[in-house]
Amino acid sequence: MAASLGRIVRAPCRVFLVLQGVNQIQKTREVLRVPFVAPFLRHFFYSSKLSSSGEVGDRGVESLEALSRYKDKPWEYLESEEYIERYGSKPVWSDYRRNHKGGIPPQTTRKTCIRGDKICGNPCPICRDPNIIIHYQNVNLLQQFVSPYTGLVYDPTRTGVCIKQQKLLNKAIETARDHGLISFQLPFVDYSTEDYSNVHGAVGHTPAPPTCTSGEPWYSWYGNIEPNEKELARVKKIYKAYLK
Repeated sequence: MAASLGRIVRAPCRVFLVLQGVNQIQKTREVLRVPFVAPFLRHFFYSSKLSSSGEVGDRGVESLEALSRYKDKPWEYLESEEYIERYGSKPVWSDYRRNHKGGIPPQTTRKTCIRGDKICGNPCPICRDPNIIIHYQNVNLLQQFVSPYTGLVYDPTRTGVCIKQQKLLNKAIETARDHGLISFQLPFVDYSTEDYSNVHGAVGHTPAPPTCTSGEPWYSWYGNIEPNEKELARVKKIYKAYLK
């Protein structure tokens, strides 16, 4: 009787230990899985053509090769067949439409599309393609975000780019302009008017100093100045205690 009671008492303890071990194994698998799965999420979920599980594995290898190939020279991706097949001759943001609640679109884009290992459901045109890398030498990509008529950078509400990538775009475009890779127009200024001439005495040629003897002032008009007697008496009265 005592043995049967002991077995009944030990049975729930064994079940609890087994469940605890299974839970620990699942947590360990999730921890090991996240670092390897996260880098491929952008390619698996947002590639233009995914049809079968076999293609997923092949495209994962191709994505790694593409990332290593375009990392040092990101401008080569815009000349590749993969880019032409996906975008054609259109800008990368031309076919992008952001998902939003209601009929009125938001006035600003999201702050960022990727937070750690989590990617939003509809990332911006730059975040959705891992091969698109913002660099000041990637001129063909930067020109897609600059108006050819005004030379101004497109607003992110038009292109759909998130705020984080928009800041990188602005910095890369400014650097490319400083290096002369992207042309921009400066306002025309006419320097033929009087405001920019050198005829005025203040900006003209400085005359040679006159020949002076000892005791004479440098300027001829300085010796002819006579102080006002009333003003001079007033000043002497104020500073009488300090005058010797």
